Order: sequence, then structure tokens, then C-alpha cells
Amino acid sequence: MPTDTIDLTGPQGTMRCYEAVPDGPDGVRGGVVVVQEAFGVNAHIEDVTRRFADAGYHAVAPHLFHRTGDPVLDYDDISLVIPHMTALTDDGILADVRLALDHLHGAGFGDRQIGIVGFCMGGRVSFLVAGSEGLGAAVGFYGGGIVTGRSEAMGSLLGLVATLSTPWLGLFGDADASIPVEDVERLREELTARAPVDCEIVRYARAEHGFHCDARPSYSAEAAADGWRRTLAWFEAHLAAPTV
Repeated sequence: MPTDTIDLTGPQGTMRCYEAVPDGPDGVRGGVVVVQEAFGVNAHIEDVTRRFADAGYHAVAPHLFHRTGDPVLDYDDISLVIPHMTALTDDGILADVRLALDHLHGAGFGDRQIGIVGFCMGGRVSFLVAGSEGLGAAVGFYGGGIVTGRSEAMGSLLGLVATLSTPWLGLFGDADASIPVEDVERLREELTARAPVDCEIVRYARAEHGFHCDARPSYSAEAAADGWRRTLAWFEAHLAAPTV
């Protein structure tokens, strides 16, 4: 499978983007934007991007920390994350995702042929994009800050529920200390009552934050496997058939 780290240039500067492309043009299922955790585009995110290529998707992972040096941070020191997270805004994130989408458009994919998946902070980004872009499908793994917000620049996203234009699947762990189950159920209630597109929430009873990442102590093989299966099924059900 061809892989590379490319440069994408837009109004807010140049952003690196990891790319993995399926072998051969036959059987390509669509495009996928993979959104990083709060630790940068590290080996795990690159591995997930390749896994999507193995599943038949032209996948890209934009480096959202490009404004603050584009670091890869260790999982065991959350304090290192703070200056990079606080430099982000929702408007800046959307601009970065649109750069990645433009790259996939150039590869021949329309919006409804593209999905987005995010992990940790990227899970929140998946919801932000679902409420701002009309893509084929979106999936968020343990995305915090959707209900309560994380900062003034990255507030609650509940106001987007009524205008969602991308079908969204949210995957959460009940043992995640950073995302209360009450918030997850509030989000489920809001989506059930007001979302105009297909949405679903899945909870894993014993899973912690980061359960999909096999480089973290919180990894849960059972929850990760089920979440991956559901992600591929969500994309299969909602993405338009590619023409490339």
C-alpha cells in the first residue's frame, strides 16, 4: 500500500498530512479523514490510517497541531498536551479538515463518498464536522466536550444537533472518567429528539478512555474490535458509492 506524508497548503499555512492509499484502483470504497487524538499524528493514528487503506479507503490524517510545531506527544504526560490544545479553535479545525477534504476531492471523491473518524479530541471533531459539512458518514471514538465543551474556543456542540447533515456514530466507554455517562445519555436524548440524520450511540460497559488504542494501558481488545466493526459497517451503510 502506498503511504506518504504530504504538505497541504491553505489560508492558515502549510499542514502535513499522513496518507495511505489502497493498492490498485479496483474496489476502492471511498475516502476517509482520520482525526488524531490529543497526542498528535503518532504511530497509532498512522496505523489506523493504514488499516482504513487495507479496508479499501483512501485515508488521510491531517496534523492539527501544525500551528504549534506539529509535535507527537507521550501518552503518559497529559500536561504536554495543554498548550497545543488551547491553541486550537473550532474554526481552525474546520479549516484544516477542509484542506484534507479538498485533497480527497482532488483524488476524485465527492463529499458523500467521504467519511470522517476521530479519536479522543478527534471524536469531538467528528461531531463538529458532522454539523458543518455534508459528508457521507462520521464516527467518533470517546469524543469529550460535545455536551459540556472544553474551553471558550471549543464549546458545547449541542447546538449543532438540529442541523446535523452527516450521519454520526458515537462510541463511548462507561469507565471513561473524562466523559460522564450522564453526558453520553444527554447526547443520545438530544440526537433522538432533534437530529435530522441517522445517528447512533454505543456504550461499552467496562471500557475506559482510549479503549481503541493498543498503545495505551486503557486498551480494550473487545471494545476496540467491536468499535472497528461498527465503524466499517457505518461507512458501508452511509457512504455513497465511489466513481473513482
